[in-house]
Amino acid sequence: AIPINNMWSSLIQKFARKKVIEDSQAESSDLQRCLSTFDLVAVGVGSTLGAGVYVLTGSVAKTDAGPAMILSFTIAAFASMLAGLCYSEFGARVPKAGSAYIYSYVTVGELGGFIIGWNLVLEYIIGVSSVARAWSSNLDSLTGGAIANASRAAMPMNIQGFATYPDFLAVGLIVLVTILLSTGMGVSSKLMTVLTAINILVLIFCAVAGFIKGEPIIKTSDVKNWQVSAAPGRGNGGFMPYGFSKMMEGAASCFYAFVGFDTIACVGEEAKNPSKSIPRSIIITLLVCLLAYVTVSASLTLMQPYYLLDVNAPLPIAFIHVGFGWASKPVAVGSMCALMASVLGAAVGMPRIVFSMARDGLIFKFLGRVMDSNGTPVIATIVSGFFSAFMALIFDLSDLVKMMSIGTLMAYTLVACSVLLLRFRPDKVDESCEDSINHSASDEVLLLPSAYDFKQLWKPVSCYPTNTSNFQTMFYTSITVATMVLLSVLLILGGGNLSKWWGILLIVVMVVIILTLAVIIARQPQSRKVLLFKTPLVPCIPLCSIFFNIYLMLKLPGATWIRFGVWMVVGAVMYFGYGIFHSTTQQQPMVDETAWPQTQKSE
Repeated sequence: AIPINNMWSSLIQKFARKKVIEDSQAESSDLQRCLSTFDLVAVGVGSTLGAGVYVLTGSVAKTDAGPAMILSFTIAAFASMLAGLCYSEFGARVPKAGSAYIYSYVTVGELGGFIIGWNLVLEYIIGVSSVARAWSSNLDSLTGGAIANASRAAMPMNIQGFATYPDFLAVGLIVLVTILLSTGMGVSSKLMTVLTAINILVLIFCAVAGFIKGEPIIKTSDVKNWQVSAAPGRGNGGFMPYGFSKMMEGAASCFYAFVGFDTIACVGEEAKNPSKSIPRSIIITLLVCLLAYVTVSASLTLMQPYYLLDVNAPLPIAFIHVGFGWASKPVAVGSMCALMASVLGAAVGMPRIVFSMARDGLIFKFLGRVMDSNGTPVIATIVSGFFSAFMALIFDLSDLVKMMSIGTLMAYTLVACSVLLLRFRPDKVDESCEDSINHSASDEVLLLPSAYDFKQLWKPVSCYPTNTSNFQTMFYTSITVATMVLLSVLLILGGGNLSKWWGILLIVVMVVIILTLAVIIARQPQSRKVLLFKTPLVPCIPLCSIFFNIYLMLKLPGATWIRFGVWMVVGAVMYFGYGIFHSTTQQQPMVDETAWPQTQKSE
């Protein structure tokens, strides 16, 4: 029994080992620091305002939400904003390439870091593939569907779960973008800025023209396209024809439309002043994108009834529907520029995740090599581009979108958890607290409060985090997350039972448990480490982000979970067959965790 216990102990230590980033490493980088705040906003907006506004609006309105797609986008944006605030704090703490992967690695340990990094690889591979598919669909709309019809006739793919034809146009775009990114970030960021500017102009035109040619709310209260009567295939009619539940399913899909903002965190190692520019650019990006999605969604559903929208190119077809046919061509061309910028943005983030994981030895190390001439991870860029091209070749757009959403939501959940763990973790900066004399040696025992000292939960004995308060925070956070999962399952699967007395009682009990635990967590001492940006209202914002993410994940269809499970099995083979033995973390000396992270000087 002793060898078995030692084996499990050793394995757990490997899972929990954390990446350590010293002061001297925080600002140093093998990559070229050339991006300003404006460049980061261009990267974020360019990555985000793509397939979501030009393609996803049609499918969500037609099959899930109808005109209430506006609410779907707003809910998805709110959840993204919560995640964005958490990302912003980590961007200020850890200005390194790798986004949530690095954040999790230094906080929850190696296994958690690998899981989140593997999810991000999935997110970006599918992000590039799906937007490339959307780009080819828009190009096809300019030809009246001739390209798609010819491809189906010449190379039909009658296999369930795959696309109806191989999309070689999407593959060609990915190859072109991969070659461009291999030359360096300088040229790519300038091109993305130009494409994003064109995109913004086109969206402004779509919103204005749509309200003029549609039925402006400010002119009439009888908005017939938002008051469609019930009919086969139209749901129950009205503004929310398919009901609240389907509208929330639409929000889960719309979450895909906001995932591009984490590209900003991925390129943090190439920002000139990451601690300031990353938080600012994330918030600006999300606000710009929310405004664009809501206005374009409203104008689109005012121009054409939701059940008639085209799922591949909704905006050009909607303009044709209202007799504004000449506008469909420039809109289609503008949308292609926007989608190309979105492909660029996703393709920028993807190799940075692969590069970071390879640099840490969790995946094959040759992927972490950087070209000396332009400071670019060329091998990671080429390999990532290959897998994206393969996915774009064989999978349909709608399936890609749902797979991407689940990986992103999982990543955002772990980022929010990491904020809680870091904020309540001991730090050497806090030891100067005037109340440190009240901290006794017994406080270092990792025990939960007994029945005689529950008052410590409301008024802790120390004004700065200790090992005990940190342990209690982790324990109560775990219970809170578990309760949120149960509450989400009840809300989604409860159906008519939610209106019964016992259903209401269960909901009330779970909500009370969550709120009580949130108050207990909030009363624990937080680190006084000075950062250029901190997530406000901790733990409220991280916990709200976790709940929204869990709820939206559970709203995704079962087939998406199956595909996600297959991807995670492949990741388990990679980690347990390679990463756990080649991790660079095992070569680092053991350090006092209370001293980490020292990436930001305190005042």
